[in-house]
Amino acid sequence: MEIFHTLLDWYMANLNYLTIALLMLIESTFLPLPSEVVIPFAAYKAAQGDLNIFGVIFFGTVGALTGSLINYTLAFYLGRPIVYKFAESKIGKIFLLSKEKVEHAENYFIRNGKTSTFIGRLVPGVRHLISIPAGLAKMDLKSFMFYTFIGAGLWNIILAIIGFYIYDLRDKIFPYVDDILYVLGAVFVVYLVVKGIIQKKKGNKAKGARQQAKGPSE
Repeated sequence: MEIFHTLLDWYMANLNYLTIALLMLIESTFLPLPSEVVIPFAAYKAAQGDLNIFGVIFFGTVGALTGSLINYTLAFYLGRPIVYKFAESKIGKIFLLSKEKVEHAENYFIRNGKTSTFIGRLVPGVRHLISIPAGLAKMDLKSFMFYTFIGAGLWNIILAIIGFYIYDLRDKIFPYVDDILYVLGAVFVVYLVVKGIIQKKKGNKAKGARQQAKGPSE
C-alpha cells in the first residue's frame, strides 16, 4: 500500500484548477476516467484550505462542458455509422466503448429529449456518453451547452459535498484506509471476473446465433 500512498500524495500535490478542468474534460469524453476520482479529492483539498470550493466546482464544470462539446462535435459531423463503427473498433474497445453503450445512451436521449443532457449527467453509464446522441440528433448547440453545464454543475456540487464530508470524518476514516482499499480492491477484482464471464457468455451466444443463421444457407 506504500505505492498507493505515494501516488495519492503525488496526485493531491498536483491537483489544481487547471488539472481539475483537464481531468473533467477527459471524463466527459469517451475516455474511462470517472469524475468520482477528481471532484471529491479536489473538494477535500479545498476543505484543507489549499483550493476554493467554488473554484473546484466551476473549473470542474467548465472542463466537463468542454469534454462534452468534443463528443457532441465529433458525433455531429461524423454521423451515426462512423460513431458506431468506432465504438466497435479495437481502439473503441480500449476506451471501454461498445455498440451497446452508445445505443443505451442514444435510447436514453430519445426517451428524455433535450433534458437528457441535464438528467443524463446524473446517471451512471450514461453521463459521459449522453453528448454523443445529442450530436447525432444535431441538438441545438445553445440548449446543449445550457443543459450540460447545469447538469454537470449539479453533479459536481454533489461530489464536492461528499469530499467536504470525508474531510470532516478524516480522523475516523484514515485509521481504516488500508482495510477499505483491500475491500475495494477485492470488489473490483470480483467485478472484473463477473463482467468477463458475462461478456464471454454473450459472445458465445452471439457466435452460436450467427452459426445457426448460416446453417440453412450452407
